[in-house]
Amino acid sequence: MEMVLDWRSVGSLIATAMVFRTALRDLIPPEAERWLRLLVARVAAAFRGPLGTIHIDEADHGATAGGAANDLYDAAQLYLGSRCLATAPAVRLYKPRQASHAVASLPDAHTTTDTFRGVRVKWTSTARPANNNNPNPYNPFARGSSSGGSSGVEQRSLELTFPRQHRELVHEQYIEHVIGVATTMRLKSRERRLYTNRATSPGDEHHSHRGLWTSHAFAHPSTFGTLAVDPALRDEIRADLTRFAGRREHYARVGRAWKRGYLLHGPPGTGKTSLVAAIANLLEFDVYDLELTTVPTNSHLRRLLVSTTPKSVIVVEDIDCSLDLSDRNKKKNNNTANEDTAILSPAAAMAAAAVGRESISLSGVLNFVDGLWSSCVGERLMIFTTNHPERLDPALLRPGRMDRKIELGYCTPAALRVLAKNYLGVGVGDDPAACDDDDPGMVDALMAEAERLLAADVRITPADIGEVFMGCDGAGASAALRKLVHELRRRGDAPAVETTLVH
Repeated sequence: MEMVLDWRSVGSLIATAMVFRTALRDLIPPEAERWLRLLVARVAAAFRGPLGTIHIDEADHGATAGGAANDLYDAAQLYLGSRCLATAPAVRLYKPRQASHAVASLPDAHTTTDTFRGVRVKWTSTARPANNNNPNPYNPFARGSSSGGSSGVEQRSLELTFPRQHRELVHEQYIEHVIGVATTMRLKSRERRLYTNRATSPGDEHHSHRGLWTSHAFAHPSTFGTLAVDPALRDEIRADLTRFAGRREHYARVGRAWKRGYLLHGPPGTGKTSLVAAIANLLEFDVYDLELTTVPTNSHLRRLLVSTTPKSVIVVEDIDCSLDLSDRNKKKNNNTANEDTAILSPAAAMAAAAVGRESISLSGVLNFVDGLWSSCVGERLMIFTTNHPERLDPALLRPGRMDRKIELGYCTPAALRVLAKNYLGVGVGDDPAACDDDDPGMVDALMAEAERLLAADVRITPADIGEVFMGCDGAGASAALRKLVHELRRRGDAPAVETTLVH
């Protein structure tokens, strides 16, 4: 009986509390109610114990090379944009050009919460004026100009707050969880980019790391299936790239930076640029197109290097045209410059002198390719292209700098089959009935004649053949091949051979 009375008393107490709560809502203004909630929350927090805090800055203010981006900051913003912003009072939305959907992030001075394995954590986004007395001359946090004053210049960071008794869980598991989720999201919705370095002038050395490159969406159609190269060479390059991408542990075990250098050489029009695009598409890497003639100093070259990201291809096209990287031994024999002298080509040197710039040196390029700074960014390819490899200094070509030297020559019969398939939709061995042309037999005969001329060392580049086919677009495969045969005979000065049709 006493137990029944006790339960009745509890019921009465609950009913009284509900009535009291309703009366408070009717009598207390909303502002006072929010104040009371905040007070209760602070009292509850005091009973829960002290809090731990982690500050995650947007850029590494301790970097000596101009302030490197903090990958953890970007990962956290990406994670919050997909997981936690449902509880935030406001969100920031940004849609990159050509992206399929908008990207969310936590605005400045806003807070959201997350729960991980039963532990509740709080994220706060902050922005504060930059410290112009920062000893770092590059002011890596700056979003605007690095000149005096703080107008438009902010340092952004994220603040992670959690119960201190769960510090080990947050540090060792939750942070890794955030990075892992962000990495998966990037791989699923990654828009690959084509970067180029900005032209610099005196006074531009103090720009933040974000101002070193401009970028555009990378959507080049070249693939290994469309490359007009020898099939054996194509398969060898593809196997080498696949092996490189999967050997992170091997590179770490042997003590080498996870990078690989390629030198692509051959006459103009032999497909060097197309091969670079096919490599980037195969590995799903970003492309950094480095224009060395716009780089003022060796230190700026290092800053460009460390501001690149993993999973990237750094490309220097036609290096022999922009820089004088010829053999130093020949220079010494002619009493000319040594390794540390300026190496701009004469035209580039005159342009540099016009704006009062210094110039980079051969030693700067060698350190860029294979020095200590080159190991700062992992999983990266470095590709140089040239029409004249004999002009380059042997130090640049040694293994460890240029690990593979790939010669792309004039068109071969095997490459012609790929071009005919790409442009005309036909090739040797195809079913004649599948040929969209008025005379399939003529197509086979013309293809055989074109291959015979190529095998007889008639020199023509894949780009030239592609131009012939493009000029015959819509005229049919036989008309395009007939024009190609005429061009090959003209170049080879070969006598005309009667073509026997096979029906």
